[in-house]
Amino acid sequence: MSLDQYDRAILNALQKDSSISNLDLSKLIGLSTSACLARTKNLRETGVIKQFTTVIDEKKIGLDMIAFIMVVLSPLKRDVVDFFLEQINSIPQVLECYTIAGSRDYLLKVATKDMQSYKDFILDSLMVIPGVSRIEANIVINTDKRTLSLPIEE
Repeated sequence: MSLDQYDRAILNALQKDSSISNLDLSKLIGLSTSACLARTKNLRETGVIKQFTTVIDEKKIGLDMIAFIMVVLSPLKRDVVDFFLEQINSIPQVLECYTIAGSRDYLLKVATKDMQSYKDFILDSLMVIPGVSRIEANIVINTDKRTLSLPIEE
């Protein structure tokens, strides 16, 4: 999809504040409110904008432990992969899941309350999934940069 300067300006503004009113957005980028609304609607309908959401500080709601877990599946067959992904998508502690290349098959970002709930997650949710043969975890000590904004040149 080809984005013009107005589409890029809309995307940049919405990444900074998705709660901005259409009136304020239209003033910010220099379009009429109806044109701005039509463009925003088009960006949603074409899937460029996936969703509008609220970013919550995990520590302020008691999720003090973030871990990145690399998972190896064995055997690496379609039915094992499909079942693994179905299970992973149903576990609320798993925030993100990536298929990766290399010596591991998946990378998970997981949020838990503390070390005990992390241990419970590993033993009761992750390791019980058929095909999970090995995991390697990295515990986050500090988040030094975190953004959901993609670099969109205007």
